[in-house]
Amino acid sequence: MSLAVPSFFHRAAVAAAVVLAGASAGAQTAPYPSRPITVVVPFSAGGSVDAAARLVFQKAGERMKQTFVIENVAGAAGTIGTHRVVRAPADGYTLLFAVASPINVAPLVSPTLVKYDALRDLAPVSLVATSPFVLVGNPKLKAANTAELLQLAKQQPGKLSYGTDGVGTSMHVTVELIKQRAAIDVMHVPYRSGPQVLTELSSGLLDLAVMPITLAQPFIKDGKVKAFGVTSKQRWPSLPDTPALAEVPAFKDLDVASWYGLFAPAQTDPAIIDRLSRELAAAIADPELRRRMEDAGLKPTSQNAPQFAETLKKEREALAAVISAAGIKTE
Repeated sequence: MSLAVPSFFHRAAVAAAVVLAGASAGAQTAPYPSRPITVVVPFSAGGSVDAAARLVFQKAGERMKQTFVIENVAGAAGTIGTHRVVRAPADGYTLLFAVASPINVAPLVSPTLVKYDALRDLAPVSLVATSPFVLVGNPKLKAANTAELLQLAKQQPGKLSYGTDGVGTSMHVTVELIKQRAAIDVMHVPYRSGPQVLTELSSGLLDLAVMPITLAQPFIKDGKVKAFGVTSKQRWPSLPDTPALAEVPAFKDLDVASWYGLFAPAQTDPAIIDRLSRELAAAIADPELRRRMEDAGLKPTSQNAPQFAETLKKEREALAAVISAAGIKTE
């Protein structure tokens, strides 16, 4: 009998250890995602990137039966929020929804200030949408169309102003490309956000701006700003009465679009990236979401991780040439 008691407790301890080990293994292999996912938008709430994120991740959350929490971490042309995701655990629960400004523009215009290389420190997950920019002006500007605007700018070199959401952003680089193509000189006035630029433009404190269609479209339709042209090769479906800048000889073949895409920290499990990519592709194939995106001026566009990575590489090469010619530096 003296041996029975230790033997009983030994068997009980072994059984408990097996149960605990099983519970631990179960916790480690819980299917992804097992808790809410934070999607960092590195710009202010109410902007074009924020609006696109809220459309797309509501549907993605429904598909994945998990909540996507949109967190706006604005500042420094999107680099503050981007840096946060670069440093986050590579577990699939902190993601970045961004555009070119912090991914491909900032590392070129601020190479010693930006503490990451997005093409190395982030893993592309999926491209989800594209949209051109639109050249807009204040309603009192004495030019009825793009040809007259170019003539006015050439008559008054350096006198017209254009606003952007900061030095070295996608908006800034796009205006510089337009200036190079048209050989005009207009003065840059940087602001902190796109909505602020539109407010100043509609009140007459600025002359011009290049804005994402998703942001400018309500102002155009309400007559608060004047639309000169979109940067796509053809007219854009949500603004059918606005010409393409490419219709003017100076901008022949001009075709510039802003992309919207999802990233994860580098070293994230490829299986998680693949799952997210597939779910996003399925989400934007939903007819109702597509309609809502198109109404907002977005073109649903699916690219998986390798395709998106190749798009980013080619874009950086093209941007480097424009930025070098314009001499854009923030340091």
